Amino acid sequence: MTDLEDPKTLGASWDGDGVNFALSAAGADRVELCLFDNSGQPQTCHDLPHFEDGIFHGYLSGCQPGQHYGYRVHGPYDPAAGLFHNASKLLIDPYARLLSGPVVWSDALYGHDLSVDTDKPMQRSLLDSAAFVPKAIVSDSSGLVSRRRPRIPWSETIIYELNVRGFTMRHPAMTEQDRGRFLGLKNKEVLDYLKALGVTAVELMPVHAFVDESFLSDRGLRNYWGYNSINFFTPETRLSFSDGIHEFREMVNSIHDAGLEVILDVVYNHTAEGGKHGPTLSFRGIDNLAYYRTIDGSPGDYVNDTGCGNTLNADSLTVQNIILDSLRYWSCEMGVDGFRFDLCPILGRGQTGFDTHHPLLSRIETDPLLAETKLIAEPWDVGPGGYQLGHFSPRWSEWNDQFRDSVRRFWRGDDAEAATFAKRLHGSADIFEAGGRAPRSSINFVTSHDGFTLLDVVSYEQRHNLNNGERNRDGHQHNYSCNYGKEGATDDSGISRLRRRQRLNMLSSLLLAQGTPMLLGGDEFGNSQNGNNNAYAQDNNIGWIDWSDIDKDPEFLNTVRQLIWLRRQHALLRHNDYRHGHKSNGNGHPDINWLTPGGTALSAQQWKHDRALLLLLTETGEAMHDARQPTAAAILINAALENVEFELPAIDTNGNWRLAFASCEIGNTKANRWQLPDRSSACFLYE
Repeated sequence: MTDLEDPKTLGASWDGDGVNFALSAAGADRVELCLFDNSGQPQTCHDLPHFEDGIFHGYLSGCQPGQHYGYRVHGPYDPAAGLFHNASKLLIDPYARLLSGPVVWSDALYGHDLSVDTDKPMQRSLLDSAAFVPKAIVSDSSGLVSRRRPRIPWSETIIYELNVRGFTMRHPAMTEQDRGRFLGLKNKEVLDYLKALGVTAVELMPVHAFVDESFLSDRGLRNYWGYNSINFFTPETRLSFSDGIHEFREMVNSIHDAGLEVILDVVYNHTAEGGKHGPTLSFRGIDNLAYYRTIDGSPGDYVNDTGCGNTLNADSLTVQNIILDSLRYWSCEMGVDGFRFDLCPILGRGQTGFDTHHPLLSRIETDPLLAETKLIAEPWDVGPGGYQLGHFSPRWSEWNDQFRDSVRRFWRGDDAEAATFAKRLHGSADIFEAGGRAPRSSINFVTSHDGFTLLDVVSYEQRHNLNNGERNRDGHQHNYSCNYGKEGATDDSGISRLRRRQRLNMLSSLLLAQGTPMLLGGDEFGNSQNGNNNAYAQDNNIGWIDWSDIDKDPEFLNTVRQLIWLRRQHALLRHNDYRHGHKSNGNGHPDINWLTPGGTALSAQQWKHDRALLLLLTETGEAMHDARQPTAAAILINAALENVEFELPAIDTNGNWRLAFASCEIGNTKANRWQLPDRSSACFLYE
């Protein structure tokens, strides 16, 4: 290796003549760069000759893109002290942009000797892991320019969550080459479908390189969801045909051309190396104590606030830097418009617990290169004090599971749920407003990848996860679901009609609520997972969307489209700020008001027991004079078990009420009086 070097740019950087390699490994004695041919056969090894500020680096003249490589890190091996250096293990470059393939499970992947009992001190394994670890590949990401981004305002955002593989595997328009891959999402039929549906952003489940857990491989299963990352820069190889960088960017450009944004679900809270008895694939063997949080006074034992065996150390500058570098890479070079952070409180955890103002969260919030990106927190982890809904700064939006649970309970018919349900439709001001937040802070959802699909919410009362191989003990126990008389699919037309109506009721609550709605891909037409509420390991027909279901009830899909476009077209249904009834339209109607079906104010007793409500939204100020917009909206909600007559209030003498949506056929008994059947909903606009 030559004397040309760049210690600041980590990873493998090609300059047209050769490649600079740099690895942060402050506790190591020596680092070997090992080169391999494209078939994985070893070529040569070179010591990285320079070391400064904890970084080993060196320049290899003549090295070109496409070169396969890995690192062997020499240093002390003392697991009890948190030191896991083992030069027998080939390690993945944490800053690699491409990998050669998946991890292949073998005893050689483990840094310790598996023949020694786990209750005894861990002994160094001398088995060479090179044949079983994917090789990093020197990349050249030039040649594909990101095109103009849509830049959708938060108030107009409607998110559609999907799994790249599951969304495209069974789609009839896919070629075999594109099926299950990034390029499947640039398919014209797919993009036309999403545009017509009316969503504004696709949220992709994790696409960073991830590992199929060994216990899944033993059961003949695979990690389908992807929440088991081993690298934060590399696109997962199973999602591309040849070049993951270019194919991902092609996909993003096509989605942008369709007017949609791309939000990426990212997993910066743990890695696929698991607990201390897990494999040594990358971070553990490079600088274990810099990457992972360990128990105070016991550096050989990991803190497990993620439930996945290890927890990244947000206090470490090494961790902070790699997360910031990864976010900048995916935003600036790969074209991503926003990020959803899995188990986000981990990024704010220090020695004393979660801190809203933790340096890592502050760096993400204030980074100038991320200023235009959407930031979404999953605001919980499994550590002490891990539930942090509403506690992030105004820069963030947050997944609101309380919205999900309340909407399900209310429409299921649970007692004393109306007041909480109303708060959720109001944008959960009780959770967010005191922190200086706006309604967009609440990412409202009724379903997500984690749990039942919407059809299964109304079809199953018990989880059916036996296919996961965990004796049906995994997945949520409390689903707030109802099968309405029969578990699973049914030929009973009455049950089917009620299930259909309840699905529309929950979707209307989602799409007519203040806040930011998120729809689970496939719910718009009735995709099912046969009652599996934890399909993380079902990379098969259980987890993949069944597009043949789209033809079973096309009118349902059309109604969902109407709901989505109703929200998009009328600002009254998606306020930028919280309204509390303090402003009037001049005719005595406050900007927001909850009423009984007869139009009177709800008493405390009615809030506790009633299941029929009328939400009246009224424009005030200059918005009243916009002829393109309605001056009022009435959302009629009947979760009771009997028909209820609603009387729409008189707004003024210049307009009329128009029915814009109904979850089933409703009756007009006389002027401005409408009878809603049991468990139904409707929306009227005053124009």
